[in-house]
Amino acid sequence: MDIALLRTFLAVASSGSFGAAAERLYVTQSAVSLRVKRLEESVGQSLFSRSKGGAELTSAGRQFEPYAMRMIRVWEESRQQIALPDGYDQYLNIGAQYALWPRLGYRWIDTLRREVPNLSIRGEVGMTERLTRLLLEGTVHVALMYTPEMRPGLTLRPVMEDDLVLVACWPAASIDEVANRYVFVDWGPEFSQAHALQLPGLTSLGLVLATGAMAGEFILVRGLSAYLPARFAARYIDSGEMHLVPDAPVFPFPVWSVWRNDLDPELAAKAQSCLSAVAESLGRSQTEVLQELAGLSRGEVDVLGKMLDDDWQDYS
Repeated sequence: MDIALLRTFLAVASSGSFGAAAERLYVTQSAVSLRVKRLEESVGQSLFSRSKGGAELTSAGRQFEPYAMRMIRVWEESRQQIALPDGYDQYLNIGAQYALWPRLGYRWIDTLRREVPNLSIRGEVGMTERLTRLLLEGTVHVALMYTPEMRPGLTLRPVMEDDLVLVACWPAASIDEVANRYVFVDWGPEFSQAHALQLPGLTSLGLVLATGAMAGEFILVRGLSAYLPARFAARYIDSGEMHLVPDAPVFPFPVWSVWRNDLDPELAAKAQSCLSAVAESLGRSQTEVLQELAGLSRGEVDVLGKMLDDDWQDYS
């Protein structure tokens, strides 16, 4: 079975559109249609019902979907297993959103290399949608995300609570000054709602970025301000390139790890232990940033929104 055909099938199935699948796979829509047609000829069944609204799985398509995922996973596992370097007998593919690599992901790798020297490690970066797809395909075994998606075969576990803090790329900024040099970074619906309710006077320059912490480089070059994760901003604050804005509220932003359920239990337990140790050490670094903000502010720092206790449970 051609793996490219299976990946195309899954892309159409998850996006519900031949056009969206083409954009995701960086091919033309006609190429997607041709691949799906070839796959349908191979299995002898129609896999999608097509309409102006998009493409929906047929009964045969729904039955075929888990087998397609399984075949891709077996392919990835076999490909990675035979590619293991000499001296390594295990492998772990880790994915993470951009903002979570510098202070969390890389340190997790460092800890794993010390604790499991025979482990071959690969790192992937992406937004939630891409990382979820790689998890389902078996290309990635575990991923770090801010806004994970629940899917069968995956388990969500809380790692730590990050905090979004308001930073400005000039010294001695006040919350009133940043209004004219502010970029709204879309950290999801909960942040947007709390931001609108508690910071109605803080408007953007007609610019909204859904690029997460990648917006940090944008505001740094242009001398602007935005809400960024405290741990991500810490290195820029330490270097004097960014500055905390006094009296600006913080927004709690949990970090999750998403695990494939079929990961070797012993390896999963070891990786979880290493991740927990790293998260605990990072808690101290974030505390320093929040303490600095408290010291700059005139009173107690407000919190934008509240996390529900139910959000901090282990999902299976």
